[in-house]
Amino acid sequence: MTETTRPDPGDPEGAIAAAAKRCSNWGRWGADDVLGTLNFLDEAKRRAGAACVRRGVSFSLAQTFDANGPQKGWRRRTNPVHTMLDTGADAERGTQGFPHGLGGADDVVFMPLQASTQWDGLGHIFDHGAAWNGRRAGDVVTSEGDRVTGIETAAAHITGRGVLLDVGRAIGDGGELPDGYAITTADLEATIAAQGSPVGRGDLLCVRTGRLARARREGWGDYAGGDSPGLSFTTADWLHGTEIAGIATDTWGFEVRPNEFDVAFQPLHQVCIPHIGLFIGEMWDFDALAADCAADGVWEFFLSAAPLPVTGAVGAPVNPLAVK
Repeated sequence: MTETTRPDPGDPEGAIAAAAKRCSNWGRWGADDVLGTLNFLDEAKRRAGAACVRRGVSFSLAQTFDANGPQKGWRRRTNPVHTMLDTGADAERGTQGFPHGLGGADDVVFMPLQASTQWDGLGHIFDHGAAWNGRRAGDVVTSEGDRVTGIETAAAHITGRGVLLDVGRAIGDGGELPDGYAITTADLEATIAAQGSPVGRGDLLCVRTGRLARARREGWGDYAGGDSPGLSFTTADWLHGTEIAGIATDTWGFEVRPNEFDVAFQPLHQVCIPHIGLFIGEMWDFDALAADCAADGVWEFFLSAAPLPVTGAVGAPVNPLAVK
């Protein structure tokens, strides 16, 4: 499939199968591999990322984790619930049992692991019962969690050269793309050309659509689970061919919603995660970073984005840090 060739909207099954075959990385790093495209992010690429630090200014790319977040129950996802176990009032009243006037505060949080800024792990999506690297989905994720490619396997790896492609600024109206806009390979390459920011093997790619900025201005609405700009299904070959280590967007689902098929759900996920082995980040906040990049004309940075290593999780929260 070329960039200009759209898939038949009535044949998602055929389009997904064909893209999966063309873009498969199964066996590329051996039968036991659990890292997928993170194998492209080697020591040299991390040194290249560190060399991007010139000014020492840093940006958190995370949304907040609180009750005012974007979730409204889609797929039983809720916003984080934060509860105090010990408070300053307890300390004042001397009810905590510590000697010599010592007091403290303690707290707990309950949250779905994909409630806010997060990575999708390789056990998050399957294709016809197959998980990353051709394993049976039931052998990978059980009632005990992801016993093979749990997110903890990625915890030490996701740090290196980040590149922001501000597609919203490059081709959008007022810095934002409308819901339902399918970002094509041509759009990505046009943004790369306009910014002068090459993208290649081992990079951590950040794609800003402007969707989060609109949610902040107009209210969450269906930000988490509804219509959104995102990557076109036709970018699968580009994502595979560039050999990037990971990609993150400022949207809830990475790919365009509604998608380009009559009846399909997250078809690009179905190719990228179980077949390419690509790590996908969602609901990242690029707005402050994008403004800085536009001001100084530098769109690359050192990115450290380790997921919380929850053993056996198929996704996890992250506070990505971009340093320029």
